Amino acid sequence: MSDLIFADSLSRLGTESAFMVLARAGKLAAQGRDIINLGIGQPDFQTPEHIVEAGIKALKDGHHGYTPANGLPVLREAVAADLNRRHGVEVNPDNVVVVPGGKPTMFFAVLMFGQPGTEIMYPNPGFPIYESVIKYSGATPVPIALEEKNGFTFDADDVLSKITDKTRLIIINSPANPTGGVTPKEEIDKLVAGLMDHPHVALLSDEIYSQMLYGGREHVSLLQYPEIRDRLIVLDGWSKTYAMTGWRLGYAVWPDAAVDHVTRLCINDHSCVNASAQYAGLAALTGPQNAVTDMVAQFDKRRQAIVSMLNDLPGVRCADAAGAFYAFPNIEGTGLTSMEAQNRFLDEAGVATVSGTSFGAWGEGYLRFSYANSLDNIEEAISRIRKLL
Repeated sequence: MSDLIFADSLSRLGTESAFMVLARAGKLAAQGRDIINLGIGQPDFQTPEHIVEAGIKALKDGHHGYTPANGLPVLREAVAADLNRRHGVEVNPDNVVVVPGGKPTMFFAVLMFGQPGTEIMYPNPGFPIYESVIKYSGATPVPIALEEKNGFTFDADDVLSKITDKTRLIIINSPANPTGGVTPKEEIDKLVAGLMDHPHVALLSDEIYSQMLYGGREHVSLLQYPEIRDRLIVLDGWSKTYAMTGWRLGYAVWPDAAVDHVTRLCINDHSCVNASAQYAGLAALTGPQNAVTDMVAQFDKRRQAIVSMLNDLPGVRCADAAGAFYAFPNIEGTGLTSMEAQNRFLDEAGVATVSGTSFGAWGEGYLRFSYANSLDNIEEAISRIRKLL
């Protein structure tokens, strides 16, 4: 038997519970159970054909070697052009860093600013990797409570009141995972104005769901605020918008002062992103966008249906989902805790969901439902839950 001694820091590293639920659901399905998965956060659509063909063509054309650590120049230029098209902002391609998915940007940003004796603020309930990596860095995680009564969006005055001389980074996410909340422009305006009094604080804006908004809402990118561009990191990518989760392709726009640091982190961590995925990403940005429009329209139909059906369940209420592809109903009226509901819905009804507490302590009393599944499956899943309740 070995006497391995692991680093203490590993005990501070969390996980993403949605993948654990996916594994459990897969195990039950392998045993012959009929499982409907409303837990995993990925589109149920295929990557559009022209994107797939671009990746194949890149391989056939011999793009098999290393690429620049920060991404192919032509792809970084396409990202800058796309951001200009969507947000009306000028972005220098030299500030764009392409990475394998969205998580490396989170990891690098937190490692860049987090260390013992510092504080990093993050949304709670929020994407679980935020809190996990903050703890891993040795920094103190300071939750920004997202409450149902505020549409699961932050209150700028509350955020600003929590800033201390130890605060190094604030993470925000809109449209948000797991709640579907979309922060209104007036709160972002107030936050940016207040940050003028705290020039030592950096900002990470996770905008991975920026093209998935409903009910006529429009995305407000933090890139549209020139007064904070010198300390702003904006995370975006291809995974959700183009149904490319398995391609592992994302990017961030970094401030001038951080570009060299993050490039060195890339070199130390993964060298570069694989070439064929980058050419596929290029085709996604420069090719037709109708597949994105069609997918979001389908999500909107499912959103309206699932919110209505959840509100009809006994002991359940569900706020309108404004963005992303998640509903986050309150299940306190069922008498079940979030984890009890997650386990019973899976074990007894064959429906995979994710406990709100998987996204932080403020998620107790809620469940995340992903409507990245067919309308027929959603209807059947809610029917099963109704019978159980």
